[in-house]
Amino acid sequence: MMINKAVKPIQVGVLGFGGLGQAAAKILATKQEMNLVAAADHQGYIYDPAGLNIDAAISTYRDRNTVGYSPNYGVLSSNSIQDVIDNAVVDGYFLALPNLPNTFMAEVAQQFIKSGWQGVLVDALKRTSAVEQLLELQSNLAKAGITYLTGCGATPGLLTAAAVVAAQSYAEIHSVKITFGVGIANWEAYRATIREDIAHMPGYDVEQARAMSDAEVATLLDKTDGIISLENMEHADDIMLELAGVCDRDRVTVGGVVDTRNPKKPLSTNVKVTGRTFEGKISTHTFTLGDETSMAANVCGPAFGYLKAGMALNRRGITGLFTAAEIMPQFVK
Repeated sequence: MMINKAVKPIQVGVLGFGGLGQAAAKILATKQEMNLVAAADHQGYIYDPAGLNIDAAISTYRDRNTVGYSPNYGVLSSNSIQDVIDNAVVDGYFLALPNLPNTFMAEVAQQFIKSGWQGVLVDALKRTSAVEQLLELQSNLAKAGITYLTGCGATPGLLTAAAVVAAQSYAEIHSVKITFGVGIANWEAYRATIREDIAHMPGYDVEQARAMSDAEVATLLDKTDGIISLENMEHADDIMLELAGVCDRDRVTVGGVVDTRNPKKPLSTNVKVTGRTFEGKISTHTFTLGDETSMAANVCGPAFGYLKAGMALNRRGITGLFTAAEIMPQFVK
């Protein structure tokens, strides 16, 4: 197959510019096949068709809490997502947004559908119920000319896709167990992500976690020595593996440990796939991520790999909703 090396870089936008959005921007700064041209936060957006000055955008956000104050290209807005959709020419967006409330990502998808925008959307959604809401929009996304890939982070995402590949050795899958370890030096760099994790803790839900002030989060983390331990989470790996035909969702379990005060992972992130081979043998495949890879690397890297794959589908007229368990990501150079 001939490879055209002169293809124009994919024009990318990032919605959400907290810890995950900034990490996504830093990753794109190293890529030739993608060009970050737009970013939006809850108070404004920035759009430069020639490509963003990523260091300057991050500095502006950290100093003034929004990229809207960026010189020349920043725009302050209380409706930043809609405004960037309307005013920026973008091929694909990474939705690095907190899914708080649990309906938020589906509402953002509906904004794109109603706007008439066409292209690729990728998210790193966690909750099963959030993916179920997007499944209800499948036909609307297809008609709108949008190729939407959901659950494309680390888990769901990278580990879910690895489980699909690992499952091929077996005639029957008995269990898929995903265990993650996350280490971050300062929880405030990932406020939204930590709140989503708190929402999975016993005694908490999405609305309670969303309503917590920074001081209340800090108090909770003081009580746990900065550790968040999570078991039997509502994680979309289950529905994604079920849709892919790997196993029923009740055979999938997800849990892990988040250390909010130490960049070193408290445990290694892995997925274990146990099944029966056609010869009748019971075995387990284990895929373990390197401890040196950060949460941001394992979330944003796959997200852009899926965005590139989504662009290939979209250019062939293939639209609608897909999950990370259905499509193989493509490496972004």
